[in-house]
Amino acid sequence: MKNKQIEELSQQIQHLRKQLNELAKAKVLSDPEVIETSQKLDGLLNDFELLIKTKE
Repeated sequence: MKNKQIEELSQQIQHLRKQLNELAKAKVLSDPEVIETSQKLDGLLNDFELLIKTKE
């Protein structure tokens, strides 16, 4: 079960990273959309880390 959650989170992280990179190329880093996407990515990374720690 956790392996599936880890895989899903990993895919979401990869997608958001790509999206954030594209936004950062097109807009200034202080743009609200860039900041919002960055915050979403931070949240997913925190969730991922917590999930990995609880799996051990």
